[in-house]
Amino acid sequence: MQLQPHAPAVGVYPATDDYVHAMEVRGAERLLFVAGTMGLRQDGTAGETLAEQLDLIWSNIRAILAAAGMTVDNIVRLTSYLTDAGQADANAAARVAALGGRAVPTTAIVVQTLVSSWLVEIEVVAAA
Repeated sequence: MQLQPHAPAVGVYPATDDYVHAMEVRGAERLLFVAGTMGLRQDGTAGETLAEQLDLIWSNIRAILAAAGMTVDNIVRLTSYLTDAGQADANAAARVAALGGRAVPTTAIVVQTLVSSWLVEIEVVAAA
């Protein structure tokens, strides 16, 4: 499988270091669509802080990907659902760290979650 990021310099606003406008996937045989993943422990309780929830989310995502024989290197698209716009920087920093600085197409949306203790939810698409 080959990943080709696309961040055109003309005709659209510039991409940032941690973001690309599009990711072309060539030669993939499998796609994995991961549902919105929350910062929940194995017992179903939410982490107490945003930082703890982000750590749990990325740990949960890694476990889900591993179950499909994939890693975070297979992520080709990511959407974050934040309960407060003030969480954007911490969310971006956690994403950059989790992906080892690899830029992927990403969207962040401010929403109300179904359970008030869920501060952020992240869904990904992975390819292999």
